[in-house]
Amino acid sequence: MAGIVVVFDFDKTIIDCDSDNWLVDELGATDLFNHLLHTMPWNSLMDRMMNELHSQGKTIEDIIEVLKRIPIHPRVVPAIKAAHALGCDLRILSDANLFFIETILKHLGLREYFSQINTNPSYVNEEGKLRIFPYHDFNKAPHGCSLCPPNMCKGLIIERIQDSIPLEENKRFIYLGDGSGDYCPSLRLRDRDFVMPRKNFPVWYLICKDPSLIKAEIHEWSDGEDLERVLIQLINTISMEENSHFIPADCKLQTIAVSGHEVLSQALPVQQ
Repeated sequence: MAGIVVVFDFDKTIIDCDSDNWLVDELGATDLFNHLLHTMPWNSLMDRMMNELHSQGKTIEDIIEVLKRIPIHPRVVPAIKAAHALGCDLRILSDANLFFIETILKHLGLREYFSQINTNPSYVNEEGKLRIFPYHDFNKAPHGCSLCPPNMCKGLIIERIQDSIPLEENKRFIYLGDGSGDYCPSLRLRDRDFVMPRKNFPVWYLICKDPSLIKAEIHEWSDGEDLERVLIQLINTISMEENSHFIPADCKLQTIAVSGHEVLSQALPVQQ
């Protein structure tokens, strides 16, 4: 299915925790992190934490070893490989950073499955210190989106990805995410697209407030097993739609038990 672009968030979507918090906690810097948390933007704080950890003698090798231990649901790797095998164009859109993401993906044997990683830039400098920078340089040119943190508007990035694909290719998007930062790109999806918010996580609650604001079909998921099931079902559903001249009206209901909007409308009372 070369006509499908699957865009994954990273933290709490591909992996089962926040990579920044995981590293800080595992390297014993939680107290300092919490002390500085409200004094600067998160992305700037992580760059500061890398400086502090370096000054404490922590090496890049220490960081890599911690990242290799990061928790991930056992069905996520097979789900990514299956989506790739079905011909989908897989991409990442994350507010983590390139070094963390590439280190983890390489360890999992997944780096080659993704055609693009959109995230905060990072590199190891000549001192052996990891530097982390904002995707959008908010000191020079603020992105102007009130929904997103100053360093990254995922909505602008998803629009750039959409604009980079010729209209005649008629590609359809599946977007998976969990955090409040995933709400803005969800709003930019089109009516032929699909969004997969993680149930009981911030983006799910935001979508639940008014599902009608989302043009894409909504299909929630809870854990890695659920992610795999829903994602592959959606890919198969799109495949049937794209490759059949006629599909019975109830075909989607046979493939996916309930549409995302129905799922969320049933879930709305939970928010009351």
